[in-house]
Amino acid sequence: MDYTKQPLGFRLRKALRYVRLYGPRRTLVKIRGQYHTKKTFDRLPAPGATRGDGGRHVGIIGCGNFAYSVIAYYLKRNYGPVLRAAMDCSIERAASLYQDYGLSYYTDDADRIVEDPEIDLVYVASNHASHAEYAISALERGKNVHIEKPHVVNRDQLVRLCRAMQASGGRVNLGFNRPNSRVGRRIKRALDSQSGPSMLNWFVAGHHIDPEHWYFKAEEGGRVLGNLCHWTDFIYRMTDPSARYPIRINPTRGAKSDTDIAVTYLFGDGTIGIITFSAKGHTFEGVRESFSAHRGNVLIAMSDFKQMCIENVAHKERNRALFRDHGHEETIRKSYSMSAKAGASFGGSEVAYVWETAELFLATREALEREQAMELGPFEPSRLDR
Repeated sequence: MDYTKQPLGFRLRKALRYVRLYGPRRTLVKIRGQYHTKKTFDRLPAPGATRGDGGRHVGIIGCGNFAYSVIAYYLKRNYGPVLRAAMDCSIERAASLYQDYGLSYYTDDADRIVEDPEIDLVYVASNHASHAEYAISALERGKNVHIEKPHVVNRDQLVRLCRAMQASGGRVNLGFNRPNSRVGRRIKRALDSQSGPSMLNWFVAGHHIDPEHWYFKAEEGGRVLGNLCHWTDFIYRMTDPSARYPIRINPTRGAKSDTDIAVTYLFGDGTIGIITFSAKGHTFEGVRESFSAHRGNVLIAMSDFKQMCIENVAHKERNRALFRDHGHEETIRKSYSMSAKAGASFGGSEVAYVWETAELFLATREALEREQAMELGPFEPSRLDR
């Protein structure tokens, strides 16, 4: 839904509701992000100096709403003026982000970003099919890369990305934010305190998206890669790595293979994960998510990354956050810490994780399209030699 075209009363109610959910600062930047993507210029702004501009060392490729209201916002909030350049195929979107965040320059040529010697960290948030291509290009030049989800849209890209990671001095972090949230970390600690198989259950109500939306272009991967990958990654990361495989995927779908679906996962240790994804109409408060889990004596119920209850026999712990926290800020900060200018305290994601979480969502899409169960094994380095 295009909120900018809704009646004033609707927009005011939406803004007031979001202030309650996210706080005034986040709500304001979310609103500005809506108008940013539509901004036009009679005359494009003149870029400033491109060298020696006080420690700006970060580039952004893809200047949509997410880059504007999440990546650029949290970088500036946490580290000040570290953003050097922005690139988008729409020069006006790049110019808008440049102007509002005070960058050094903007461009519609990605090579200018990846070849800039002043840039050592690139955040890739472009259309899905281009994520891996831009990331590989940056890795080949030794840069660190944050890749928004999904990091690949097919297995050819996955192989080439993992090969580039092995050959590069640059590091990679993936934009799967939910496990990095306070709620996600607390869930992980609670589950890890127990032993034996788990039961993990997600119900997600997503936005209805117009059939003409670019998500549905064949090359972009659809909503399994564009949305469901968040929750496949979460379930993957909540399971025991030593007993995760084999993973059996069982799909259930109706007329469409990537909306109104249910997928069950049976992991090697007997853990069962279930994701139900419904996309029917408009959700006024954004994507709605509820998660429940059971392992050993621990029982967990979580709603919208704002409310959670953890029970362990007689002990009951209730948490209610002031605002929703999906882990975006922590994920942006984690990627920033790959940079030498930030101390290089995070060594980046392992190739095995980049491979396995991608293969899980790629196989999920394939299983839904074919309406057939599939089984996956763990990453083997020899697969990159083929």
